[in-house]
Amino acid sequence: MYDVAIVGSGFSAIAESIHFLRLLPPSASIVVVGDDPGFGRGTAYRTELHVHRLNVAAGRMSIFPDEPDDFCLWLREQNRDVPQDGFASRDDFGRYLRDRLAGLLRNRENRPTLHFIKAKAKACDVCTPERAVFQLDNGRTLEAANVVLCLGVGNAELPVEPSLGEEDERVVRNPWRLGWLSHVGATDRICILGSGLTMVDQVLALRAHGHRGQIEVLSRRGLVAHPHLESKIEPVAPDLPPSREISHILAALRQTARTSGSWRGVMDGLRPLTQGLWQDLSRAQRSRFLRHGLAWWNIHRHRLAPEVSRQLETLLQDGTLNVHKGFLQTIEPDGEHLSLSFRPRGAAQSTTLNADWVINCTGMERAGIAHSPLLRQMRDDGLIASADLGLGICVDRDSRVLNAEKEHQPNLFAVGALTAGQFWEITAVPDIRVQAKKVAEAISHRIHASQALEETAA
Repeated sequence: MYDVAIVGSGFSAIAESIHFLRLLPPSASIVVVGDDPGFGRGTAYRTELHVHRLNVAAGRMSIFPDEPDDFCLWLREQNRDVPQDGFASRDDFGRYLRDRLAGLLRNRENRPTLHFIKAKAKACDVCTPERAVFQLDNGRTLEAANVVLCLGVGNAELPVEPSLGEEDERVVRNPWRLGWLSHVGATDRICILGSGLTMVDQVLALRAHGHRGQIEVLSRRGLVAHPHLESKIEPVAPDLPPSREISHILAALRQTARTSGSWRGVMDGLRPLTQGLWQDLSRAQRSRFLRHGLAWWNIHRHRLAPEVSRQLETLLQDGTLNVHKGFLQTIEPDGEHLSLSFRPRGAAQSTTLNADWVINCTGMERAGIAHSPLLRQMRDDGLIASADLGLGICVDRDSRVLNAEKEHQPNLFAVGALTAGQFWEITAVPDIRVQAKKVAEAISHRIHASQALEETAA
């Protein structure tokens, strides 16, 4: 039986692995279960395109919360000319993660053992305070005393199902499977569904692959992320009201932005308060925020690197890229092309867009359970519970998973986007690295206490 099992192979999994290697005693054993060949890089950091940049400045991207300069030091070692307030490539960040993990693994004499199993956990047969037993899709069984679920979320479904047949290659349901790019002609007409950060990534990927045709973007509100400024902005602590009504909070943020002259500073100043603020909201207040405020939150909170924003703005100004706001109704064949019917926002009549390709960039699914057979089975068996409003699974403030009776399980934790119902802001590196370290510390305490008990009994 392993002391710790990490289920998943994206960024949250590599963050946990790194912290466990630093915190657990040499006698401990760790296993990571996942089938992603680019372990630790996940969707975001697997890209090899230099045009794909981080949305957070390099000075805030260290994997170690208590060593904030670590990523910048690595960049300098690699002769990368990126200042602390600059925006490195996502590929470089993925390489940094792998380097830091490899450095810890090389210290064989003074670290716990770490095994990798290339498989998916498909079912959890046993989950008690003492152990958990998983069935893997390679036919093996895995048993561990402590478990961290690092499964992330899946790609969102298309807003409407095309009348084309499931296998029509002209509709790209998951744009991160980048093989589709090699089939796009230089002048093909592209329609992208969704105007968020995924859209920006795919536009840049298309241009990097030689595409020079027209790109039409359709989303319900037609909002595109704002850029970071070239110069560093100091955070401005907002003066929040006692009320937790969304309209009162918004009015206070706007007033602070007017007084300070920097809405970006206010958004950055809100960051350390966001999780606590979210936890103060009632279910009705959270629901109202998701319905009416989420789209505006995203474009102000998750901003673009200046260089990326400039490239996007050039395409918008020369008309190569057009953004439409409206509601998609149908996707149908039109000869060798595709026809998309949508109702523009504020209009009564529908209109159409013609395209050679339709790319689903509506983002990631919110629920975090639908994409995973393991999570669905654990939910159906009462081992986990879906969080309100489709925001992952229920966890307490220490990231311990709650079962169907809302009882916390002392040896079962979750990290990352799965815990959005409790923490909301838990998808970016600065937040996940802190959570990952806290979970590693909690499990480390359990393991040390268990070893001390065994030594006393002996």
